[in-house]
Amino acid sequence: MTAPLVELVDLTRAFPGPPEVQALKDVNLVIPEGDYVSIVGPSGSGKSTMLNILGLLDRPSVGEYRLAGARTGALGEDDRAAVRARVVGFVFQSFHLLPNRSVFDNVLLPMLYSGVPRAEREERAHAALDRVGLTHRLDFQPTTLSGGERQRVAVARAVVSGPRLLLADEPTGNLDQDTSGEVMALFEELHADGLTLVVITHDTVIAKRASRRIQILDGRVSEAVG
Repeated sequence: MTAPLVELVDLTRAFPGPPEVQALKDVNLVIPEGDYVSIVGPSGSGKSTMLNILGLLDRPSVGEYRLAGARTGALGEDDRAAVRARVVGFVFQSFHLLPNRSVFDNVLLPMLYSGVPRAEREERAHAALDRVGLTHRLDFQPTTLSGGERQRVAVARAVVSGPRLLLADEPTGNLDQDTSGEVMALFEELHADGLTLVVITHDTVIAKRASRRIQILDGRVSEAVG
């Protein structure tokens, strides 16, 4: 039997006080390969902490996080960074693009220390930008693009290394309704091609597009229905 891509087992993330704050409490969660999950909850509920744990940007205080069947708790920071670069892609609300570098250079960036030859890196970057419909913007700087175009560059950067898990943190938060729909349609095309997609959002319309909705309230996780 194939292990799930993501598995959280009795996981708690606490931040020292006083008083101590438990941002996540006794979480058990399984995300199979190829799933499409939205994570919803009010501000302060633990969504950002969940993103940081799933993306290997933070560690649980108690419990275990297994990614692609591997236990991550004992990994050192270099190994965690290597796994993150190989398995996980990120898309953020604020795009996080380098403003003084071209669109093409921004998409090349995640592969800089990958050991992939330059010619192959450039081929992958072209393919990723073609996938998001931006090959006509290769030499543009992000500041000259619309919000929707910048988010599509961010998506290309996130998928250029071929991750298995894409984490999107409020990806439509800075976009209008029409552009939000276009970006979500792009995510869903990637999901249809087999990418596991986790979208963290406060927008119930966006959340309901997912196959599953996970709700976080006061650090506790439950499966949303309806």
